[in-house]
Amino acid sequence: MKKIFIITGEYSGDIHAANVVKQLKALDCDLEYEGIGGMNMFNAGVKLFANQEKMSAMGISPKILIDHFKLGREVVAYLKNVYKPDLVLLIDYGAFNLSVAKFLKEAGIKIFYYIPPQVWASRKYRIKLIKKYVDKVLCIFPFEKALYAQYGIDVHYCGHPLVSQLPPAVSRNEFFEKHGLDPNKKLISVFPGSRVFELKQLMEVFKESVEKLKHRHLDVQFCFSHAPNLSDEVYNKYLGDFDVKVIKGENQALLSVSDALILASGTVALEACLYKVPMVIAYRGPKILYWIYLLVRCINKVSLPNIIAGKDIVPELLMDKANPSDITFEIEDLLYNQAKREENICELGKVKELLSSKNSSLEVAKVIDMELFS
Repeated sequence: MKKIFIITGEYSGDIHAANVVKQLKALDCDLEYEGIGGMNMFNAGVKLFANQEKMSAMGISPKILIDHFKLGREVVAYLKNVYKPDLVLLIDYGAFNLSVAKFLKEAGIKIFYYIPPQVWASRKYRIKLIKKYVDKVLCIFPFEKALYAQYGIDVHYCGHPLVSQLPPAVSRNEFFEKHGLDPNKKLISVFPGSRVFELKQLMEVFKESVEKLKHRHLDVQFCFSHAPNLSDEVYNKYLGDFDVKVIKGENQALLSVSDALILASGTVALEACLYKVPMVIAYRGPKILYWIYLLVRCINKVSLPNIIAGKDIVPELLMDKANPSDITFEIEDLLYNQAKREENICELGKVKELLSSKNSSLEVAKVIDMELFS
């Protein structure tokens, strides 16, 4: 039996990996699966070499660096000397995965990279590392194919996973009734992020923004999303005794029934875009990390809808601009300026048209099947 090892570093990667495994099994691929991931991979039948919890931290603290170094060393030794897979599938999480890829390539292990680092956004030098250490890139944005091909890299465009995997919008009436929401009020939902780092940086700002909006508009109600990968203990530490409805583990449903959104940057912005819900992106972090970002970025946009569209559709409030006053102004504009709101919804709809309708995880599975069994 041939063997595949999958490496993910975050909750979203865990979901994408699980979907690829399900598609491989549907194709009757005779494979043994191991990897680094979470409960989604485990439930799909992947034996976990390590849980990704430690990897989902963000920052440059000594402990984080040491944890990543130790795990990287352990997984390389295991793959080279014990497991000896026929293929390693890397998913997202560029810094860790590219460092591991170097040693695996030197050991003669075949490496495919699904959802590769966004070299078109920042640190374009990484494309040379990908060319050197990765056998095939499985990209998710149409413009990436030409970029990688330009450098002589074997690349296959799979389509974006969200297009085929995002659930349809739920019934607003049923959702409101289930969660005790007022059907006569507008709903603003807040997504403070899925990392402890993001809660620490953004939760207070988002709570103050909600307070400001609550006092100014009696026709609005609020929900906070609780990412399923965060424990109640961790989430409640940053939420405190703030009086607001919290909904855990129903991110897509909550997005689809909201009238406007306050989001930390990330994949959630593209999910919201596909549901055509107006949003504001607000993000802040340590200034040293922001300065580094300014040095390595290739484009001046941070949210995926704006990057894909090539223009500003979604307001982006970064660092000092991520404050209650600016967030309130942008939300009010999207909620009450009808002309602006209709134009924004129209532009969000155009973004989906730019993405392929391919089933991304099925495309990945087909490529792997052809590689290993043709």
